[in-house]
Amino acid sequence: MRVEDTHGSSRHGSGAVSPLIGTDLRRGDVDSTNERSTPRTTTLPGTRISTTATRTTTTRTTTTGLAPSANEFDAGHAEFSFEDLVVAYLDCRKNKRNTHTAVAFEQDLERNLARLYGDLADGSYLPGPSICFIITRPKAREVWAADFRDRIVHHLLYNRVAPRFYARFIADTCACIPGRGTLYAAQRLEAKIRSITQNWTRPAFYLKCDLANFFVSIDKRVVREQLAARITEPWWMALADTVLFHDPRVGASIQSTPTLMARVPAHKRLTNQADHCGLPIGNLSSQFFANVYLDALDQHCKHQVRARHYIRYVDDFILLHESPQWLNSAHDDIEAFLPRELGVRLNPSKTVLQPVDRGVDFVGHVIKPHSRTVRRRSVRVALERVGRMAGEDLYRSANSYFGLLRQSPQSHTDRARLANVLRSRGLTIDKHFTKTYRTKEVSHER
Repeated sequence: MRVEDTHGSSRHGSGAVSPLIGTDLRRGDVDSTNERSTPRTTTLPGTRISTTATRTTTTRTTTTGLAPSANEFDAGHAEFSFEDLVVAYLDCRKNKRNTHTAVAFEQDLERNLARLYGDLADGSYLPGPSICFIITRPKAREVWAADFRDRIVHHLLYNRVAPRFYARFIADTCACIPGRGTLYAAQRLEAKIRSITQNWTRPAFYLKCDLANFFVSIDKRVVREQLAARITEPWWMALADTVLFHDPRVGASIQSTPTLMARVPAHKRLTNQADHCGLPIGNLSSQFFANVYLDALDQHCKHQVRARHYIRYVDDFILLHESPQWLNSAHDDIEAFLPRELGVRLNPSKTVLQPVDRGVDFVGHVIKPHSRTVRRRSVRVALERVGRMAGEDLYRSANSYFGLLRQSPQSHTDRARLANVLRSRGLTIDKHFTKTYRTKEVSHER
């Protein structure tokens, strides 16, 4: 294995690491996500629903086994109220109100909600077609956006069943869980490193792993078995089956050019997977199912591998230990467990084993002795984008980048650099370099 410093330089090289893990393993990067939480609203059929009310919710993932048809949703009496459906709608519309499907649904809101309630209650609900498009940052990948009506159903299912799965998750399962976003993950990993190194006074090593082609490799049959273990109500299990086994490829609207679609490697495309494999990136249900799926990995690492210091964010996870030999053994154990129990495998090109004092790159943060900073690449991209961004988008994006940089305790220099670029664009920055303000005119030129 090639041992590299997180920033490309090696400060305290350790030749003990190289021969242990193999020649094909090197360092990789990690992704991030969001969380939310929700108050309750009461409404009944026939009640007018305010389209100005606001509501927040959260993201989770779950898994289960055998594969009934997604087109056969018939489980008897519905076990939810119209109020539950309205709550799911309010959760769903947050940050989604400007999409075409959301606008179309809200044009006749009460009738559409009543019709959806009736379809769910009598067992005739069927998911509609999805929209597929390509995003290119940080890399090209497919996104499958379900129809707004179907996203309401995802929230309805999630609101009912997610809490029982959260109760089982370990505290080191992050992403798509309320209060466990990227900042939580970075702070928790930093605390673990300080603990194992006695505040950076003792040597320690970390093993960082990533799953290969994660979302398109998820076996829905395994997910169903995991779901069925905790969803005991037949109606809710039938709804989970409908959501889980729906094939978004059927009747999908492709909204990216063939050239852009071709940028996604064939093995990373959902369109090239078997019917029982793959979850669509872009849906709340997929995020929730993915966390349930990988709970088996979390439990294995904590109770069989007996990793005292372990943390996972989506499909990226890290183990800490004083001995690189122990981490090498743990790697072999996990590498055998994943294909045997879950049908997924590690990505050897994104596996790294090295001393923690060289820097641990995780969820966009780099943790080094007595410092935690935002990843250099993220800062560079922020500066480049605000430098050339159209004026009407600048205010919102600039404050978003300030929010990202504020997560790091050692970000003053980076925030000052961002502030200088924004000043050159005509924006006003507060004296602490934490936010910008709207101005009457913003330069559209670089």
